[in-house]
Amino acid sequence: MIKGLEKPSEFPAVVMEDATDPVDLAQAQARRGRFDRNWAWLKKRAPAVYEAYRGKIICISGEELFAADTTEEVLALARAAHPEDDGRFTLIIPKDRMLRIYAH
Repeated sequence: MIKGLEKPSEFPAVVMEDATDPVDLAQAQARRGRFDRNWAWLKKRAPAVYEAYRGKIICISGEELFAADTTEEVLALARAAHPEDDGRFTLIIPKDRMLRIYAH
C-alpha cells in the first residue's frame, strides 16, 4: 500500500494512448538512441564504475559519467555539461558489494 493512498479510489487514473504522430515518434526514437548510447557506454565500463563510485548516485549523459551524493546534484552536473542529452539516466551504486537475488 502506498502511504497516503490507502483507498483504491485515491490512486491516480492510468491513461494509455497510441502515439501516431510521426514527429513525436521520430523524437522518441532519437531519444531512445541517445539512451542506448549512454547505456552502452556504461556497460563497457561497469566493473570499474561500480568499484570507484560505491555509495554514490551516478548519471550517464553524453556518454560521460557524473557522480554525486544526491539525484538532484548529479542531474544538475549532467544537465550543465550536456543540456541537449535527453537520453541520460541515473543509477544508485550500492555502498556495499553483495550478492543480490532477483526472483519473480
